Amino acid sequence: MDIQDEIHDQLSRRTFLGQSSAGLGTIALASLLNPKNLFAGASAPGEMPELGKPHFAPKVKRVIYLFQSGAPSQLELFDYKPKLESMWGKDLPESVRKGQRLTGMTAGQSHFPLAASRYKFAQYGPSRMWISELLPYTSRIVNDLTFIRSMHTEAINHDPAVTFFQTGSQQAGRPSFGSWISYGLGSDNQNLPAFVVLLSKGRDGDQPLYAKLWSNGFLPSVHQGVVFRSGPDPVYYLNNPPGIDKASRRRMLDYLAKMHQEQYKHVLDPEINNRMAQYEMAYRMQTSVPETLDISKEPDYIFDMYGPESRKPGTFAANCLLARKLIEKDVKFVQLYHQGWDQHGNLPNDIKIQTKSVDQPSAALILDLKQRGLLDDTLVIWGGEFGRTNYSQGKLTKDNYGRDHHPRCFSIWMAGAGIKKGMVYGETDEFGYNIAKDPVHVHDFQATVLHLLGMDHEKLTFKHQGRRYRLTDVHGKVVKPLLA
Repeated sequence: MDIQDEIHDQLSRRTFLGQSSAGLGTIALASLLNPKNLFAGASAPGEMPELGKPHFAPKVKRVIYLFQSGAPSQLELFDYKPKLESMWGKDLPESVRKGQRLTGMTAGQSHFPLAASRYKFAQYGPSRMWISELLPYTSRIVNDLTFIRSMHTEAINHDPAVTFFQTGSQQAGRPSFGSWISYGLGSDNQNLPAFVVLLSKGRDGDQPLYAKLWSNGFLPSVHQGVVFRSGPDPVYYLNNPPGIDKASRRRMLDYLAKMHQEQYKHVLDPEINNRMAQYEMAYRMQTSVPETLDISKEPDYIFDMYGPESRKPGTFAANCLLARKLIEKDVKFVQLYHQGWDQHGNLPNDIKIQTKSVDQPSAALILDLKQRGLLDDTLVIWGGEFGRTNYSQGKLTKDNYGRDHHPRCFSIWMAGAGIKKGMVYGETDEFGYNIAKDPVHVHDFQATVLHLLGMDHEKLTFKHQGRRYRLTDVHGKVVKPLLA
């Protein structure tokens, strides 16, 4: 017996139509003003299953995560190592490498020639932070930034490393960072998703990204990240098909809700509620998304701040501007993925192109949030999935080299609410190969972000297949020296 036959047994057509025909206009209005008025009872279709509140007073309300996919070289950007200049072309000492695992791309090399950055560094701000000449705009905002130079991870290849940062596991199937936050805190804007994803590319031919990175995993499906794309159709299948107007769609959803209510009573499957919540969200987004993504009314000085590419939909600069607009609408977690950082060869040229596309808009986002008072309760994160080696992959020349993957140490920065400003946490050794002080693991980083949002990473759990899972798995500790 299929679902329709089961529903028919419980509800005659005449009863169904009689119960559904009254008050459709009122129901439609209620769903737009407050979607939770659409159904009665905590288990009714259309509600958002979530914990819905923090464990303690949060310092952060929203997060913008500028994920640089492909792994930026910390040695070209943030972690200045004069030792590499004096040892240019010499082999990395075995006493430094200590037999650590290498990728298949360099494991067969007979030599590991050390390569200093071809770009100059200078110190900025009262804290005298070292910043590369590749990042002139970032150098102007160092007083608002906190650098972690001692990040480390377990994964050595891109796909498991990105997955690890985003889900706490190297294997696919776990909920993503934004999904956990949506589940734990709910949404402050019922007309937009709590978790939005924006994608951009610095150059072609880089590592691909997959939907598993913003998947809800085993959490209810309403917590999945929603990808907003550039162009006239920012969310796939959001607009009504030809021949269907808004009123017709509203009537369809009302009838469908009644059917789902009856089916839920019969099978008690919570995913039925999740599905209706998504249908209702899509209906409300037909109005909210075009308005939110419209940047035509932004003044010229804002476009000038973010740079010339901010007027081009789909670029990193345009997505940074959209991120600001989304958090103004109280979206909890905005994830930007920017591809193009996987530079195994021709690094000096490619990283110059890549930094040009992200430096100005990243700094502009901080300044824009700050001038609007939004940086006081928003956390911005900038970084990739691992670092790059201090030796050249393949042939080393005066003007050209590449760098392989390096999970042992790398740099990220954070800015905004709840963290100390203008500081550097952690150190690497003089070769930039190992951590010398204050290591920060991926799970520590995740635990710290959740703490800033008012959530105890050990208590934010979901029972699945008999086990209680969490973002940090069975690891992680809050890095308290980072907290303001």
